[in-house]
Amino acid sequence: MQDLLYFFQQLINGLTIGSAYALIAIGYTMVYGIIGMINFAHGEIYMIGAYTALITITGLASLGVAWLPLVLLVALICAMLVSSSMGWAVERVAYRPVRGRHRLIPLISAIGMSIFLQNYVHLAQGSRNIGFPALIEGGFTFGPADSFQTSISYMQITIFITTLICMTALSLFISRSRTGRACRAVSQDLGMANLLGIDTNRIISATFIIGAALAAVAGLLLGMYYGSIDPLFGFIAGLKAFTAAVLGGIGSIPGAMLGGLILGVSESMTSGYLSGEYKDVVSFGLLILILLFKPTGLLGKPEVEKI
Repeated sequence: MQDLLYFFQQLINGLTIGSAYALIAIGYTMVYGIIGMINFAHGEIYMIGAYTALITITGLASLGVAWLPLVLLVALICAMLVSSSMGWAVERVAYRPVRGRHRLIPLISAIGMSIFLQNYVHLAQGSRNIGFPALIEGGFTFGPADSFQTSISYMQITIFITTLICMTALSLFISRSRTGRACRAVSQDLGMANLLGIDTNRIISATFIIGAALAAVAGLLLGMYYGSIDPLFGFIAGLKAFTAAVLGGIGSIPGAMLGGLILGVSESMTSGYLSGEYKDVVSFGLLILILLFKPTGLLGKPEVEKI
């Protein structure tokens, strides 16, 4: 019974982190699905969303605003607005001028934008860790009092519910809205979509904006979950989210969701049963193993070259 409770505890922890990875991974997979490029500045946009949420929460506290739902809602809206604006700016500055050229050029441009944003936040906010207030406390505990108990916090429940809402809203947007249908058309054939009258520049910008907004949601949630942020906060999470996108099949939104959950659970199980030092080894080893047998990822589809 104690082993079973410990297993469920690690599963809950893994699904929590995996849900946030999935939110960030969607930004990578949407951009790749539309224009076939990797936005390596996406992790820094997630980090800027977390900093924006923290600054908003601090500002509201200084004004005496203490009602938790209002604080979280305002922080979330501000983080999404700033991150979305940053995503739009990254597309206009780092991608649009070099779109259509050799793939190595946009890649270098994205890496340069990532380094620029890291150093910008480093100069503006300092290099030290900044504490993030734990606004959502408490939780549920299961199991006998005299042995190991499985616990799920209100913060973890919030992450699960928020991720589910965001994923559902995105799926409905992609499948039923006019812009969503345009996104699918551009992902299938950008040139033909342009010939048919779709404003492909607007659709590509919308893709960056949506991905950045979801990254801001993850920034707020993980900032509260971990309790601290720093200028490198986005680099590691961005790398893990990119791994999740590749694992699930980059270009596939359901694949990004599945890859994030698998990566989060594998990290948690490794930390719980082996050691936290091996979690990255197991995660990337799992990625290599899956790509050996399924190079396009779990839900990815092989690209068909048009002649």
